[in-house]
Amino acid sequence: MLLVTGGAGFIGSNVVAALNEAGRSDVVVCDFLGNEGKWRNLAKRQLVDIVPPAELPDWLKGRKLDAVIHLGAISATTATDGDLVFETNFRLSMRLLDWCTANAVPLIYASSAATYGDGEAGFDDDSSVAALKKLRPMNLYGWSKHLFDLAVAERAANGERLPPQWAGLKFFNVFGPNEYHKGSMMSVLARRFDDVKAGRVVQLFKSHREGIADGDQRRDFIYVDDVVRVIMWLLATPSVSGLFNVGTGKARSFRDLMLAAYATLGASPNIEYIDMPEQIRGSYQYFTQSEVDRLHRAGYNGGFMTLEDAVKAYVGDYLDRPDRFR
Repeated sequence: MLLVTGGAGFIGSNVVAALNEAGRSDVVVCDFLGNEGKWRNLAKRQLVDIVPPAELPDWLKGRKLDAVIHLGAISATTATDGDLVFETNFRLSMRLLDWCTANAVPLIYASSAATYGDGEAGFDDDSSVAALKKLRPMNLYGWSKHLFDLAVAERAANGERLPPQWAGLKFFNVFGPNEYHKGSMMSVLARRFDDVKAGRVVQLFKSHREGIADGDQRRDFIYVDDVVRVIMWLLATPSVSGLFNVGTGKARSFRDLMLAAYATLGASPNIEYIDMPEQIRGSYQYFTQSEVDRLHRAGYNGGFMTLEDAVKAYVGDYLDRPDRFR
């Protein structure tokens, strides 16, 4: 069996879909379904079980698994409950790391580009302890992911036991189907698509930094299909371990993202710029761009979609259809 934590969430449900499509029906999801409609992310899937996170330690006892894909986390960059985030994102991850080590089970886990903070230290996925210690995450979520990266890197540096394969993936700005339960953490494209299609004005943030135009704040936007291909490649390549950026390597602006949506629909842009809320101005990233050389050197050659092609696929296959779910 394969265990996917966070498997009812955005990236997790896309991984489950890819596993099913590859012929794997022996998939167990660990997640909360809640009341936000997350079950719809799995409505087309075949599963063995859905295990609540609190029951996972008991469920794991005596199990034999092919791999653990650990994507479950409190992923909101605006989260403020330090105790809950630490317990969920760090301590649960440590327990899974120990279990995978003791049972010789590969562990592929989600880190985050949020570990890089404002980007002043660059976006190099150097997994040495010395390099990681230079990073300064700007929010609670990024810090919790950074702590786990450090813990794994420390064990690797000291020659301590680790799972037979371990891979931490620093996801950049992932967008695509099944993100609809995420509320304010959805991509701007998903949040604003109905406005784009209806011809209503679309609001983007003004810039509050000299030399950067309104709407020109840039992110490394990566389509979820590309992320899933990396994970599937790792599952098929157990000799590869390490900490890897997962992004396209090309930063694009929020304005570019929305213009691609207008172009896909053949509509005229209708964008206005509004002040960024005071409470996030001090922690807002103006630029992220992954360095993906390590992933390529490890052997990955799956490539990444351009922003325009990714938006066209998302809009055409999901957002502009009655059934938006994968």
